[in-house]
Amino acid sequence: MTIFGKIIRGEIPCSKVYEDDLVLAFDDISPGAPCHVLIIPKQEGIQNLNDVNASHAALLGHMLVTARRVAELKGVAAGGYRTVLNTGNDAGQSVYYIHMHVLGGRDLAWPPG
Repeated sequence: MTIFGKIIRGEIPCSKVYEDDLVLAFDDISPGAPCHVLIIPKQEGIQNLNDVNASHAALLGHMLVTARRVAELKGVAAGGYRTVLNTGNDAGQSVYYIHMHVLGGRDLAWPPG
């Protein structure tokens, strides 16, 4: 059981940005940019991209559409934003529950890391 599962079940509060039947988006408690929102699916059991298959395509697509909506809600869509899915320790994944970061509100250097 991860912290994100507890957030979905309402056991831990969050600063909700968006929610629908499939996903929950909330402000990151340790933001890396003025806008830093996490999008998590309500379907539990997917640790990262290594666990996905074709049956998850609609959910992953919905997460991307939600990222655009979140960027609009947070006022960063016009200036640009970054979406990130970390997979594994070497990529910096710290919670093993698939989630997408939406970052914006400042110049985001490239390459990251």
